[in-house]
Amino acid sequence: MLVIGLTGGIATGKSSVSKLLKAKDIPVVDADILARQVVEPGTSGLKNNVKEFGPEILLPDGTLDRKKLGTIVFNDEGKRKKLNAIVHPAVRWAMFMKVIKHWVDSEKYCVLDVPLLIEGGVWQWVGKVVVVYCSADIQLQRLMLRDNSTSEEASARLNSQLPIAEKVTYADVVIDNSGTPQELSNQIDAFVEKLDKEMGSLWWIGYILPFVSLFSAVWILVSRRLRKKLRRGQKDKTT
Repeated sequence: MLVIGLTGGIATGKSSVSKLLKAKDIPVVDADILARQVVEPGTSGLKNNVKEFGPEILLPDGTLDRKKLGTIVFNDEGKRKKLNAIVHPAVRWAMFMKVIKHWVDSEKYCVLDVPLLIEGGVWQWVGKVVVVYCSADIQLQRLMLRDNSTSEEASARLNSQLPIAEKVTYADVVIDNSGTPQELSNQIDAFVEKLDKEMGSLWWIGYILPFVSLFSAVWILVSRRLRKKLRRGQKDKTT
């Protein structure tokens, strides 16, 4: 099974790409959904958050008050790191278990929809990195329209994230969402068609011979890191 990492920047259209892939019956593991599930009542994630930040982060019904927690960690990098240290490992484990389930179900592909795929280092553990891109100007305009925010407010949000141009340097595939919804849909059609050709009709061999899957996974991960180092070296020479 090929594990694909899907990411992008705010307002680039990653969610739209995710929906198009789901429409083609490709399983998508959404990290944002898992991040909510790992802090539901009764989970160790919620208990650890209460232990770290206090019972005031709970609503009367015992669920997490996300707004309250966000206020606590927003301007405090130390507390934000503590929150990430609680939530991120739980989300990664949940993603891993979802991937295993889809592998057991004999799926050809599995997409990990992760906003911080690059920042969190998850890109190193997937077979392909797909970045949804649009120009910075379009990104700013879409964000202002979506959130009814000013140019200054939208720019501040964009500047708090890794620039989309830098994320593109990690990509095996770039989906350019600068155009119309139909153009985006056509790109997804072409992307999935190319995947099918690359996988061919022998993808099931990995399920019959598990060591083939293991060797293939190790080769993909090692070659990914080597290619990334090579590209970074070439970039450094030109700057």
